[in-house]
Formats: sequence, structure tokens, C-alpha cells
Amino acid sequence: MPYRRKDSPYWWVKYTDASGKGTYRSTGTTSHREAQALEAKWRLEAHQMRHWGVQPEHTFDELMVAYLKATSDTMRSPERAKYAIQRLMPFFTGRTMERLRRAEVSAYIEKRKADGVGPYTVNRELDLLSAAINYARKHWEWDIQNPVSGMSLRQPEGRLRWISRAEADALICEAEKEPRSPHLAEFIRLALNTGCRKNELLKLSWDRVDLRSNVLRLEGQHTKSGKRRAVPLNEEARKALLNRARFRAKFCPDSTWVFAHRNGKRIQFMQNGFQAACKRAKIADFRVHDLRHTCASWLVQGGVPLLEVAKLLGHSTIEMTERYAHLAPENLRAAVGVLDRLRSGYANGGVAARASG
Repeated sequence: MPYRRKDSPYWWVKYTDASGKGTYRSTGTTSHREAQALEAKWRLEAHQMRHWGVQPEHTFDELMVAYLKATSDTMRSPERAKYAIQRLMPFFTGRTMERLRRAEVSAYIEKRKADGVGPYTVNRELDLLSAAINYARKHWEWDIQNPVSGMSLRQPEGRLRWISRAEADALICEAEKEPRSPHLAEFIRLALNTGCRKNELLKLSWDRVDLRSNVLRLEGQHTKSGKRRAVPLNEEARKALLNRARFRAKFCPDSTWVFAHRNGKRIQFMQNGFQAACKRAKIADFRVHDLRHTCASWLVQGGVPLLEVAKLLGHSTIEMTERYAHLAPENLRAAVGVLDRLRSGYANGGVAARASG
């Protein structure tokens, strides 16, 4: 029977495992009914393995619950993972992972296509399932295959939307009028002048802001690539941070977050205020992430080499940065101009050679 322990909020059970030894195990649930069901399942699996060598089976639902619980502290975007699981659940719930085949994964892909979902979204959902399977194989030694491996869809070139400096000024002006979002204008300024991702800024703490050296320090757990990077601050970015520092001093001096509410809690969402400001500024089809695209586009148009843009934005490969190369066609013109100079030099050299001969 499940029992309580003083040091845990969950129900615990005791039963004889497959080796014949008594084992104590947390059910990981506060529901007594769920704890009873898990105890019965574990007792049956241990009995079957001890007497008949039958390996225990695992369901999709069991995998997802265990994976989220095990990785919640290290996962960079748990909200995104939960959203992907919500999409996967209706199709895979109740399925046994030991018997999951590529045909079922293909059927899921076709269903998502029929739902009108694009390749990028489908691949994110498949990546989550594949990561959970690999985690179970490595850390829990589940004897299961990974039929999701290699099933990703070909993705078209990523969306690239950016705005002009005049449009950016209009957007910031409208953002300053948002009464419920006093942080919005400074967020936009900082994003446009650093190229940081939304969560890199919303999860930015003051201990990683160095206003003496004018740099933001992002550790591996704060970046999408998992690699640390230092982001230099120009004058506009510095002004935005100083405004946030004044807000902090006035309303929440003990808050550790750069983007905090008056009560000191971290700001997590800004979509409504951002879209309202875009609408008033008459900027259509523009998302928060497009602020990052805009920063990269301005840099490339200003003549900054792609490799330097890649380092600033924290791109894992130069191919990601090459999406912006078309914004600086004069660089390509200069490159092919070399051919003209080489041809001219060759021709002149040939004439000189014949004359001397």
C-alpha cells in the first residue's frame, strides 16, 4: 500500500523487485489512486521479470511524464516542450514505446501536415519525442529503439522579416505609450541593439550586466546553442539598461531581474503589448523574434562581416548568418570585380610580353 514520508510530498511504495530484494520507490505523484496504480504495475512487472524473464514495457505517457520531471531544471524552454507534448499526446497516448515503429511516426507527420502545420513546427515536435527516447535509453537503460531518428522534414529557408530604422523609431514611440508594459520600449531598444533572443533578455539577471565594461554575459544555460557568449553594449543598449536600473531602484530594489514587474517578479510575456504597439505603428507581420532579424540585417547592411555577425548573435553555424548575405550585394559586386582586375592584368601582361618579344 502507498505510504507517506515526512521528507517528500509524494506517495511511496515498497515491493519486491526483479532481483528479489525489497525496494522503496517514490511514485512521483500526490494522487493516492495514481500511486496505487503505479504500485500494481511495478509489482506485476517485477513478478513477470523475476519468474519469466519478461522485460517491462513503457507507455508514451510514462515516458513524457518522466522526461519532463527529469529535465525540468536543465531544459532551456520547458514551455515549448510542454506545447510540443500537447500536440503529440492525442496521437501517441497509450502507445507502448517498445513497439513504436517508423510507420506510426510517418502517420503522425501526415496528420500534422493535414492540420496545416509547417515542417519547422513538426520537426520541433519530433525532436522533443526523439530527445525523450534517447534520454530514456541512456539514463534509464530502457530497451527501446528510436524510430523518430532521421524522420525530420526538409525545412524551407527560415522566415526573414526586418524593419527600417524609421519603423523602429515609430515602434518604440508607440511602445512607450503602453501603460501596462513600462518595460516594452526598453526591451525593444535592447533587442534591436544587441540581437539577443527574447528569453536571453527576459531571463537576464543584473549580476550578468557589466555597465563598466559595457557587456552582457550569457552563460551556456542561457543561450540556445548552449555556449556562453559576451554581448557588447552600444550607447542605445546602455541607455535602455540604465532606464531599467532606475525602474528597479524605484519599485523593486531587491529584484534580481532586469525585466521585472513592480513587485520584483520576472516578466515572462509581452506578446499582447508588443502586437498592440506594432498595430499602432502600422507595422504588419512583425514578431518579437524579428527584432533579432532586424539587428542582424542592419549590421550586414552596415558592412559588418558575416562571421562577426554570427559571433554577436551566437549562431551555431555560419550558414544561419548567410541568410542575411543578400542584404549586402555590394560585397558580392566587389568580389566579382576582382575577376575584372585579374583579366585586365592578364591582358596587359600578355601585350607587354608580345611587345618585348
